[in-house]
Amino acid sequence: MFRKGSFLREIPALLVVAVIVSLVIKTFIVQFFYIPSGSMENTLQIKDRVAVNKVPFLSREIHRGDVVVFKDPANWLPTWDNQVGNKYVLMAKDALVAVGILPNPAKQFLVKRVIGIGGDNIQCCSKDGKIIVNGQPTNEKYIFAGNVPSDMKFNVTVPEKKLWVMGDHRGASADSRYHQDDVNNGFVPEADVVGRVVAVIWPFKNAKLIERVNALN
Repeated sequence: MFRKGSFLREIPALLVVAVIVSLVIKTFIVQFFYIPSGSMENTLQIKDRVAVNKVPFLSREIHRGDVVVFKDPANWLPTWDNQVGNKYVLMAKDALVAVGILPNPAKQFLVKRVIGIGGDNIQCCSKDGKIIVNGQPTNEKYIFAGNVPSDMKFNVTVPEKKLWVMGDHRGASADSRYHQDDVNNGFVPEADVVGRVVAVIWPFKNAKLIERVNALN
């Protein structure tokens, strides 16, 4: 026979189980991120919430055309202090960070598209202004309307276990091109990749799947 008192006693245990399940999902399966800038427009919009699939990245299977979230590799982003504001709001944010609804602000993240993987030679640009990968001009249909593939010349060979990344909104993305003087020469270590963006989940009007695009096809 169901008793109200027994159910109430079970609530704390149910909450603990829910938190544990959430942490397992966050750690090994999927994590959610907020898009704060327009560097990936129009693939991703400012204030979009995206779902990041972490499973393939346990084995570091990263491909050209993946839209990936990665930890700031070499201070690409300014330091952000999350301890300013109402203490109750901060406590709520900390709780959401703990269960994976919000990213940890102490570990800043970026989202870009993988243009080159280990061993690739990436150049800008061909005579008609296209990025060249391993001698082959690319067809980057995802680039923000009105942008050129790059207004900065470069010729790099990606080291093994590193990535060359660029934003789809090339005119508003401080990506690998702009960090070639950092400790990684602008490359992103594969070990810093959290996972691949697979979907926009919020707002509903922007909801969609994010597919891998091979610009060499």
